[in-house]
Amino acid sequence: MSEVKLRMPQVTDGVALNHLVAASPPLDGNSVYCNLLQCGHFAGTGVAAEHNGELVGFVSGYQLPGQPHVWFVWQVVVAEQARGQGLAKKMLKHVLARPALAGVRHIHTSITPGNQASHATFASLAKDLNCPVSASPWLESDIHFAGLHDPEHLIDVGPFKIQ
Repeated sequence: MSEVKLRMPQVTDGVALNHLVAASPPLDGNSVYCNLLQCGHFAGTGVAAEHNGELVGFVSGYQLPGQPHVWFVWQVVVAEQARGQGLAKKMLKHVLARPALAGVRHIHTSITPGNQASHATFASLAKDLNCPVSASPWLESDIHFAGLHDPEHLIDVGPFKIQ
């Protein structure tokens, strides 16, 4: 898929983001309101990927309160027709290259143990950043999700230095 444009999210992307996530299992859906906040309040730490006017990818995240050196990636989604082309990693690098994230030295995210595509994306990103990547148990199925969701591992990419 050529000609994918990466840009700052806009509040008007909220509904399209909601539809994109809904069409991308096993991702957890959020409310439209939550997606509007991601696209507005957290636009500086997210990115929208657009092809022919259609939202085909999105990364949402934020710098952790009290830990501005950590960028927490909330969600990465790539439309089915745009998968397998490295778009997820390209979006992550796009956000990291912003001057506002110059002090970031770690990326944190949470991934279910079975989500091999996400694990591979962050392992590949760590390789490109020439840094370690580690996974540790974080949110447990029974304790945090009342048994209704798979456990989530906390992934730590870093420390790294953007050149």
